[in-house]
Amino acid sequence: MSESSLPQQQKRLIHMRVNGVNHEAQAETRLLLSDFLRHTLRLTGTHVGCEHGVCGACTVILNGSPIRSCLMFAVQANGGEILTVEGLAHSDGTLHPLQQAFHDYHGLQCGFCTPGFLMAIYAFLQDNPDPNMSDEAIREAISGNLCRCTGYQGIVAAVRHLLAQTNAAPVVQSEPSLTVGGE
Repeated sequence: MSESSLPQQQKRLIHMRVNGVNHEAQAETRLLLSDFLRHTLRLTGTHVGCEHGVCGACTVILNGSPIRSCLMFAVQANGGEILTVEGLAHSDGTLHPLQQAFHDYHGLQCGFCTPGFLMAIYAFLQDNPDPNMSDEAIREAISGNLCRCTGYQGIVAAVRHLLAQTNAAPVVQSEPSLTVGGE
C-alpha cells in the first residue's frame, strides 16, 4: 500500500491539566501520551526508552496513579490530571525533597531513567511513607524501572534518606509545583 493510499489520521481536541496548567490541543488518535507531552507540550523530561512499557523511563502520574505514557494514547488522557517530572520542583526552582535526595545520594548517573524513577517513587511514597520500610521493599517498589548506570544503590539510599528524615510524612507529601509551564 502506498503512502498516498493510507487513510488520513483522525484528530481529536483534547483537554488535560498538566503540572497544574490547563492545556487544550488537537491530537491524532494514534499519538502516544509520551509523544504528546514531549512534542506538543514540550515537556521533554518524560523520556522514551523502550516504547514497550518495560523500562519505566516514561512514567508520569495520571489522576494520582503512575502510568507508562508510552502505552497510552493522548486521547485516552483527555480530561485527566497529569504530573510530570517538570512539575515536581517548586515554582521557585527549589528541588522537591525526592529530587534533592537523588542529587545528594547519587541516585542518578546518566540521568536518562531518572524522571521515570522519580515519578514512580513519588507515587509509591504517597501511599507508603513508612520510615521503617526495608531496602527490599524499596527495591520491590522500583523494580518496574530499569537503570543501566547506577546499580540502584544510590536510588535506594535516596529513598531511605527521605524516609528516615524526622518529619518523613510531611516531606514525602510535599506538594509539587503546579505552576510549571508559564501559564
